[in-house]
Amino acid sequence: MTGRPRHPEHPAGRVRRVSGPLVEATGIAGATMSHIVAIGPDQLPGEIVAISGDVATIQTYEYTGGVAPGDPVVSRGEPLSARLGPHLLGGVFDGLLRPLSDAGPWLDPAGAGRQSAGAGQAAGFAFTPRAADGDRAEAGDRLGSIATAGGVGYLVLVPPGVAGRVTGLRGAGPAGADEVIATVGGAEVRLTQSWPVRVPRPYLERLDSGAPLRTGQRVVDVLFPVALGGTSAVPGGFGTGKTVLLQQITKWCEADVIVYVGCGERGNELAEMLTDLARLADPRTGGTLARRTVVIANTSNMPMMAREASIYSAATVAEHFRDMGLNAVVVADSTSRWAEALREFSARNGEMPAEEGYPASLASALAAFYSRAGLVRTLGGRTGSITMIGAVSPAGGDMTEPVTAYTQRFVRTLWALDRDLAYARHYPAVSWDGSFARDAQSIGNWHARNGDPDWLVRRSRLAGLLAEADRVGALAEVMGITALPARQRMDILAGRLVREAVLQQSAISAADAYCDPARAAALADAVLAVADRCQQAAGRGVDAALIEAQDFAPVLRAGQEAGTPEQVRARADQMLAALDALDALGAGGPGRGPG
Repeated sequence: MTGRPRHPEHPAGRVRRVSGPLVEATGIAGATMSHIVAIGPDQLPGEIVAISGDVATIQTYEYTGGVAPGDPVVSRGEPLSARLGPHLLGGVFDGLLRPLSDAGPWLDPAGAGRQSAGAGQAAGFAFTPRAADGDRAEAGDRLGSIATAGGVGYLVLVPPGVAGRVTGLRGAGPAGADEVIATVGGAEVRLTQSWPVRVPRPYLERLDSGAPLRTGQRVVDVLFPVALGGTSAVPGGFGTGKTVLLQQITKWCEADVIVYVGCGERGNELAEMLTDLARLADPRTGGTLARRTVVIANTSNMPMMAREASIYSAATVAEHFRDMGLNAVVVADSTSRWAEALREFSARNGEMPAEEGYPASLASALAAFYSRAGLVRTLGGRTGSITMIGAVSPAGGDMTEPVTAYTQRFVRTLWALDRDLAYARHYPAVSWDGSFARDAQSIGNWHARNGDPDWLVRRSRLAGLLAEADRVGALAEVMGITALPARQRMDILAGRLVREAVLQQSAISAADAYCDPARAAALADAVLAVADRCQQAAGRGVDAALIEAQDFAPVLRAGQEAGTPEQVRARADQMLAALDALDALGAGGPGRGPG
């Protein structure tokens, strides 16, 4: 443990047994479930997860090498809590929300649950009062605001459970992270506040959500949309592109604040993402996207039990910004690694294993995590939302394993990634027959009220073309495509157009990495128009082989080359004109299949 900061000992309980991250201790004064304790001379952080008589079972959040029976264990008298404040924006933290951006060779173990505010504290945050002394303030009311580099409308609010007259409200100017902003009903309100990560923050009511979270990814926005305040999962085996898809959504989705959790993933992938965030321009402010992103990095080489806490820390951070009336998105990559941490700890704790060794509480733990999403009316009367998007990494691509199976029960949208599509270099490799969007009808109604009444019909037609192309394609593999009627050959052609022109999207193309709703609708309409014209030509007797031999590149490459809806429509008109010219050939050409 050389190099770790050391703290004075405060004898209380004593370590009885150490088994990896599991520690048993006896005689802890004031031992309470879920409270944080400090273990040994280095005050390693741990959480009490079980109490039997005088024996407390503790899960530790650091490597326990050097901890021995007889070492002191002291209760801090509080559960694992997140330090919530403006310092979160643009920061990189570990699973316990200890700052990593300016950390030394070792994190401060004693900081878990009561972290310093980190970057920006010394210089102070630009505070502007939005209330006055003598005002009556309730929980959730605004006391002031903070100017942030990321353009986020950060508000300093009265904490839950506090109400009364405002006194001692500080004036405008730089405010330190731990500075008292005001006194409300006799309770001091500081710029940064603490909240237990496993306890959802309160709100007035949950609202029905019909608005979509626009992601800039066509396969999502056109076929499998997620509602604002909804939940989505991305299951897929190794190499299917989960991380790239989630990073694209992180970069481009229309959210006020992004909370990205690298939960047990490879460090090089997370480092690459941080580099991209630092370079990517934010279309809202012209700065970098990193300034309105909170990154919680708990990679595979970091403490395993901190991984288990990381998704709760992320949910709490998102609720903090939701309470300000903002739209937050939590991206968890991946919940499978989090579940593996639960499995390892339950095994060490001697719990009876359930399916594939996971604890019996796995389903309820997943449900509790996703239930913290939603569109709500906050305590202050604002409307804010949290959208949860979690990756699932089933071992061997087995979609029936417990984490994937349970997750599908609790999410409203599923983007199932297909290995065959990924191997064919079709990205995003979202399977159109294995994915679903349970909120599609309400989102279609929202589009109808907001200028796109054809959205639901367009989506239904695209899904129908894909399903029919798959059905007929299976016949073609048996019989050969030339044995099929011209109408069915056009079904296969239409499916190809939908897949390559609409669903396929390049993350490395400057023009196609993001697709706005108007251009996505224009591309879908162009493909539908071309598919209809092909069917009409085949119905008039034009040889199916002649239609298939046409150069469809103007439409197929429109996504990467046509930057506006007008340019997309121009390419569609060019393609339609070429198909119209086939009518001059008439019916009865060589090789014409039966109509």
